[in-house]
Amino acid sequence: MVFSKKSALAKAAVLSALIGTSTMVHAQEVRLNYDRLSSLEEPVAFSVGDVTVEVSGVADIPVVAQDNKITAADDVNLGFVGNFEVTAETQLANRWTVGAAYFGEYSTDVFNGGDDYSDNVAGFIGTSFGTVLGGNVNGQVRELTRRARGVGNGFLAFDDFYGSLDRWGGAYIGRFGPSVVSAVVDENGDFELGAQFQRPIGERDYRFTARVRRSSFVAADGLTEFNSTGAGLVGEFVYGSSLYDLGVGYERMTSQAVGANRWFLSTGAQTQLGPLLLSAEGHYGQAAGDDEIAAAFGASYAIARGLSLNSGINYENAKIEAGGIDLVQTEQITAVGSVRFSF
Repeated sequence: MVFSKKSALAKAAVLSALIGTSTMVHAQEVRLNYDRLSSLEEPVAFSVGDVTVEVSGVADIPVVAQDNKITAADDVNLGFVGNFEVTAETQLANRWTVGAAYFGEYSTDVFNGGDDYSDNVAGFIGTSFGTVLGGNVNGQVRELTRRARGVGNGFLAFDDFYGSLDRWGGAYIGRFGPSVVSAVVDENGDFELGAQFQRPIGERDYRFTARVRRSSFVAADGLTEFNSTGAGLVGEFVYGSSLYDLGVGYERMTSQAVGANRWFLSTGAQTQLGPLLLSAEGHYGQAAGDDEIAAAFGASYAIARGLSLNSGINYENAKIEAGGIDLVQTEQITAVGSVRFSF
């Protein structure tokens, strides 16, 4: 579950300080799932000779109702989404860890047809100086520094920079006691740098992150390319079975014809009531003087180990224009209910 994972991180930070390793770098666990559907269960692990293999995955059957004001579409769809992640690693005689990871996701729309398969792959070397990765690693910094994802089918729009990195590149992740530093450089030379500090104080667990990204994106007109430079901060604390966080960001976007500034604020809360998880999130920002607004509500009810019922209501509205160029054009509300199995 979300909170047990964060509790484990907090305990690890305390243990690290107690045994005097706060200045030592540790190898970092490698994950390539940047999608919002990820398993809440511990991976299944087994050995093949000297190689340790971990497998995790999710199968989700969602019913999606969407009201899109831009396209005047009002659809109800039944889908299927399944993903899995496999990591294989071994330790060399010099105590280095070498391995590879693969993530694949398949999705289909039962009513309208159309199948899609996407994947990420990477190789890595873990040493006492940290972990170096190569492959589809563009989401590594984002995953380490982002706000907590919404529960169930809650998904908050706009909670990131408009600009994004290309899929292929190299990355570094190093843990220094309660701190984690990370960096990604993609094939075009764009980059993202991040840092995280997490430590319990009393009965509360606190987490703070910062990141900077230089990247690019294509505007909603499908033609104009913008360069993007963004910076963001996140603060989070966990108390009991509840989590609260706040994220702020700034982004400067430039093209050959026009430039624009963007700032945003996102916040959320999650709590657990027995087998029920609930989340609520909100977002407000401005880009080129135009508003962007989003809200998300999610719920997940655990039926049995790995099996859950999930729901979510998500709203997004942004009509961003800079110098006569449409950057973003969206206004829709989406309701999702699904049966999900994690392993």
